[in-house]
Amino acid sequence: MAEETKSGCTGDCSSCSASCGSRDPQSLIEPTKELNHIRHVIGVVSGKGGVGKSMVASLLAVAMRRAGKEVAVLDADITGPSIPKAFGITGRAEGSELGIFPAVSETGIKIMSINLMLEQPDAPVVWRGPVIAGAVKQFWSDVLWNDVDYMFVDCPPGTGDVPLTVFQSLPLDGIIVVSSPQDLVSMIVKKAYKMAEMMNIPVLGIVENMSYVKCPDCGKEIHLFATGKTQNVADELGVPLLGEMPIDPDLATLVDNGCIERVPSDYLQKATDLLLTLKDKEA
Repeated sequence: MAEETKSGCTGDCSSCSASCGSRDPQSLIEPTKELNHIRHVIGVVSGKGGVGKSMVASLLAVAMRRAGKEVAVLDADITGPSIPKAFGITGRAEGSELGIFPAVSETGIKIMSINLMLEQPDAPVVWRGPVIAGAVKQFWSDVLWNDVDYMFVDCPPGTGDVPLTVFQSLPLDGIIVVSSPQDLVSMIVKKAYKMAEMMNIPVLGIVENMSYVKCPDCGKEIHLFATGKTQNVADELGVPLLGEMPIDPDLATLVDNGCIERVPSDYLQKATDLLLTLKDKEA
């Protein structure tokens, strides 16, 4: 263990989220395989669970694939993986001496999740934080992603080990924060925003899920929770509100059946338009 200095710093940046003058912000970025060419990496995060973060990550991937891009999803929610289920992917991942092969969805989206490594998809992953963080790094460094225009990283909720690992170890272009319109929205969005700010990661915008429900008879949008809170927080933080997704039983059914790529509506057009403006890392 590194000796602690008078300032309280141990010198071990791997367990610290502070942004200080003595650290190199790129020093902890993990290399990926030489065969991989990943142009954009977008983290999808939330301050708390149950707000639909994995659904938003999946829909962003679907939207970018429809835009003609090569897309991948890295499921970093190791203890609560749901990406394979949404895309209807079963079975186990395979590999060779070159690395691990990602699963490929119906429309060609590349996916890696811990559920693809388990003998039984409902088996619990009872691992401590460092082991979970190591698995996330391996998904980045050991998987044969090949050419990818946009990789979406589905992070677990909160500001713990795994989001910290993603922020420090992957070359993120930015994050998208997913929230819901309840009273806690201000606090949970600001937690995620401030963590990204500490790590010098751009916040690209906020997506509000469960914004309203549409009446099946008249089509009127009914707001079950408070309105305007997420927009107010977005304005306060100076980031755009990239989408307001409804409570949609048809969408839930498609996800449950592993058919998220067949969702007819594009609720995240603003987010898609923004992502398409990002400049490539490579010429």
